[in-house]
Amino acid sequence: MAIRLLRKDSFSIVLKKYFSEENETLSLEPLSEIIMSLKREDLGVFTAYLKDNSHIRENLMVYIRNVFEDRSFNLSLTEADILSENAFFPEFKKRLLNKVLPPIENEKTVWYLVDNVLVTPKKDLEFFQNSPEDKVDELFRLLRIDRFIDKIQVKKELLFSLNILAWRVIGNALDVEVMKMAPEYKNFDNPFLALQNELDILNANFKNDKDFKLSSSDEIYKQTKVYLEQCLDFVNIAFKNSSKYGISSKTNQSLLKIRQQLNRMSDIIKLFVIDEEADYLINSKQLFFNILKYKSHKNNLRDLVADSTRLMSHLITNHTAEVGTHYITSTFKSYMTMFWKASGGGVIVGALCVLKMLYSYIPASDFAHAMLFSFNYAMGFVMIYLMRFTLATKQPAMTAATMAKVLSEGNNRSIYREFAHVVSQLFRSQFIAFVGNVLLSFPVSLAIIYGLEILFKQNFAFEKSGKLLYDLDPFQSKAILHASIAGVFLFISGVISGNIGNNSVFYQIPKRIAKNPFINYFFGQRIAMQLSLYYSKNWAGIVSNFWFGVFLGATAPIGLFLGLDLDIRHITFAAGNFALGLYGKDFVVTSYTFWISFTTVFIIGFFNFIVSFGLSMLLAFRSRKVELNEAKEIFREIFRYFVKNPFRFFFPLRSMLDEKSKKMIQDISTKSEGH
Repeated sequence: MAIRLLRKDSFSIVLKKYFSEENETLSLEPLSEIIMSLKREDLGVFTAYLKDNSHIRENLMVYIRNVFEDRSFNLSLTEADILSENAFFPEFKKRLLNKVLPPIENEKTVWYLVDNVLVTPKKDLEFFQNSPEDKVDELFRLLRIDRFIDKIQVKKELLFSLNILAWRVIGNALDVEVMKMAPEYKNFDNPFLALQNELDILNANFKNDKDFKLSSSDEIYKQTKVYLEQCLDFVNIAFKNSSKYGISSKTNQSLLKIRQQLNRMSDIIKLFVIDEEADYLINSKQLFFNILKYKSHKNNLRDLVADSTRLMSHLITNHTAEVGTHYITSTFKSYMTMFWKASGGGVIVGALCVLKMLYSYIPASDFAHAMLFSFNYAMGFVMIYLMRFTLATKQPAMTAATMAKVLSEGNNRSIYREFAHVVSQLFRSQFIAFVGNVLLSFPVSLAIIYGLEILFKQNFAFEKSGKLLYDLDPFQSKAILHASIAGVFLFISGVISGNIGNNSVFYQIPKRIAKNPFINYFFGQRIAMQLSLYYSKNWAGIVSNFWFGVFLGATAPIGLFLGLDLDIRHITFAAGNFALGLYGKDFVVTSYTFWISFTTVFIIGFFNFIVSFGLSMLLAFRSRKVELNEAKEIFREIFRYFVKNPFRFFFPLRSMLDEKSKKMIQDISTKSEGH
C-alpha cells in the first residue's frame, strides 16, 4: 500500500533532510516525499536546484541507484493492465478484491516500489507528461538515468518480458475455440509461431552480445514488426468473424487478452531500437512512462467492463438490428400493415388483461400468483410473436440497434439527416403500433368482461375496479416508475434475444438439429431441416418473449414478498385495465378519474418507449463506438428535422429521403442475413 504523507515540505527541505550527507538507506520514504513535494512545485525549479547543489545531487543519485538496484520490473510489463483470467467474472472479482485488499507483492520488484511510493500513479504520470519535455530530459541527465535503457540488466528484463508475453500469446492463440474464429489462417503459416522464431533469433543475439541493440532498419526488427501486425490482423479477423460464427464470453476474453499482449510486445520491442544517440534518452523516458501508465490501470474495473462487453453488445445488437428492420415503416402500405399487426396484438392483450384479473381472485400464495401471472403474460407474448402480431413497446429494443447500425454505415456528417429521417419512420411506426394496440385492447377487454357477466351473472371487474383505476393515476400511484420498470424489462428481453441469437450461431445449434442422427432416423431429413430452419428463425424470439412475460408477471408478487411497491405498467395492458376499471364502476366515474386515467395510458406508453429505447440506444451506440459528442449532434439533427417536418413523425408522408433510408435498411437486413 502506498505511503500516504501529510507533510507539506518543499523539495529543497526534503533533499536537505535526507541527502545533505551520503545516505545508504533503502527506505522508500525519501523518494515518496520528494515526488509529493515535487508535484506541488515546478519541475524546472527542481532541476535548477539539483544543478546548483552537486553534493546533494550526487547523494540522491546514489540513493536512487541503491533503491532500484536488483529490482526486477518484468511484472510491470507482463502483468499490469493485462487480463490475467480468460473469463470476465473471475477477472472482475480479482480486480475488485485487489482494490479492497491490495495483494502482497515481492519487495524486490519495481511493481512494489511504484505501489508504495506513488499514491495516485495516474496523476503522477500526468504530472511528468504535462511537464516541459526539456525539463524532464534535463532531470534524466542530471540523475544519469538518460542511458538507463542501455544497461545489460534492463535489456535482460525487457527480453524476458517479451518472451513471457510471446509464450502466453501462443498458448491462447492456439486454443481450439480461438483458432476456429479465424479459419482464413488455416492454410497459411501461423504468424504466432513465426513471431516466436524471430524472438528466438533475438534471444540468440543477446546471448552472444550483451551490448546488442537494434536499429529501425535491421531485418530482425522489421520482420518482428510484420509478424506482430499479422498476429493483430488475426485477432481483428476473429472479432470480425464473430458476427458470422458467434462468440462465447471466454473466447471474447481470450482474444482481448491476446490483443493486449501483442500491443505490449510492440511497446517493448520499440525500446530496443536505437538509431541515434538521442534515442537512449527517449527510450529510457518511454520505459518510465510505460510502467506508470500500465500500473495506473492495473485494477481498472471500468476499462475491464468496457472492453469485455463491447463486442458482446455488438453481437447482441447485430442480431436485433436484423429483426429491427422489420419494425420500421417507410410506405403507407407498410404503415397500415403495422397497424393491423398491432391490432392483432391488442386483441390478445385484451384477453390477457381479463385472464390476469381472474387469476388474482384465486386464493394462493405470492409465489403461486407469480407463476400464474408469468404464465399468462409469457403465453400471450409468445402467441403474439408466433402469430406475427406486434406488441408496440417490443419495437424499441430491436429498432435501436438498427438505428446504431445505420450510423455505423455512414462515414460523414451528411448521414445525420438521413438518420433523422429513419428516426421519423421509426417514431411513426411506434405511433401507429400504439394506436393499433390500444384501439383493440380496450374494446376486447370490455367485450370479454361483458360476455363473462352474461354467462355467469356476475360483474368480475367490480371488486378490482377501484385498484385498476387507482393504478392509472400518476399522482397517487407509482404509475410512471412502474412504466419505467416495464421499459427496463423490454430492454432486457431485447438483450436476451440478441444473446440467444449469438449463442445459436456460436454453438451451431441449427446445424446440429439438421444433422442430428436421432431426428433424421425417426422423422427424416426433411423434418430435420424444417426444425433447423424454424429454430434459427424463431427460437430467440420465443425465449425473449417468454422471459419478458416472466419478468412482467413476477414483478408485483416479488415486490409484495420483499415489502416493496414494485409492479409494471404497459400501455396496452393499461388500456385493457382502463376498460375493466370503467366496466367495474358501471362507467360511473368522475371526470377527473376518466381523463387522468385516459391520459396516463399514453404517459405509460411514453415511458415504456423512452426507457427501453434509451437503454437500447446506449447499448447500440456503445457497441458501434459512437462518441458522446457525436450522439449530441445526432439528437440535435433529429430535433431540427422534427421542427421542420413534425407530421412525418406520425404519418407516412412522402419524402425525397425515402429511397435513401429504404436502401440503408435493406443493406442492413441483407448484411445481417448474410451473417
